Amino acid sequence: MSSGIRRASWALGTVARPCRTDPAMAGGLRWWGEALLGAGLAAFLCALRVQAVCEGATVTQELLKEGFHRDLLLKVELGVTGEHAGGCTVAARTHLPPGIYVDPYELASLQQHNLTKAVLIPDVVDVEAPEYLATGLLVLLYLEPDPWCSHCFRAALPVHGRYHRPAEDSEEALVILRSPEVLVCCCDNRLPAECWKPAEVDAACSGKNAGPCQWYNLIHKSAHEESILQVPVGLTQHSSMVCAVTLLATVFCSSLILTAVCKYGQFSEKLKEVTLGR
Repeated sequence: MSSGIRRASWALGTVARPCRTDPAMAGGLRWWGEALLGAGLAAFLCALRVQAVCEGATVTQELLKEGFHRDLLLKVELGVTGEHAGGCTVAARTHLPPGIYVDPYELASLQQHNLTKAVLIPDVVDVEAPEYLATGLLVLLYLEPDPWCSHCFRAALPVHGRYHRPAEDSEEALVILRSPEVLVCCCDNRLPAECWKPAEVDAACSGKNAGPCQWYNLIHKSAHEESILQVPVGLTQHSSMVCAVTLLATVFCSSLILTAVCKYGQFSEKLKEVTLGR
């Protein structure tokens, strides 16, 4: 019994005895801990610095005018990041929902007079289609330098609202326009990777250099995440009245046109010739 007690006491003493650590090993562990802590702190400070620099770029979009026909105004302030984009082309890529569109014929006229420059994808747009039969549209709008602001760019583009289905209790339909992407195309220099990342763009760079050019996407913050376009719509309870008034107006106008043609047009002259000939 006494020998068993002595063995148990020896085992407990062995377990309870504190572990001895090699001084060299302890120093190595301390060095690795300090190194990891320093690396993490440096990465955190670097992320804060990059975020502060990149957040200097701001994008603002506004919908001017009222009703169906609006002007989309885009403003981009590059801030500190604009120091690296000297001589580069700045553009905004925005996705238009089915409820809003750009008239390609109007855009061609504006580009012919050098009032704006944009690329539509797809380039064929059905301007007569209602909202529920239309598809979305991708617009690449080239921005011009703002003479009143350093590292600022702006551009305006006419947009139009589509007709929506009649509503039951609201006289307006809401079309949400998301914040655009800011793109920069550079031919002579490469932009730092902190705020810029390469982007795939199906459009040519308008730079003068004929060498290889690269599009970049800017990490930025938006003044407003989205803009809302309010489009007037009809009410379903007015459908019968609208159809009746439209039918009466069509019959009345057709009667006036037919009367004028019979009285003053070539149809009356030929009728007289046929009558006199007989």
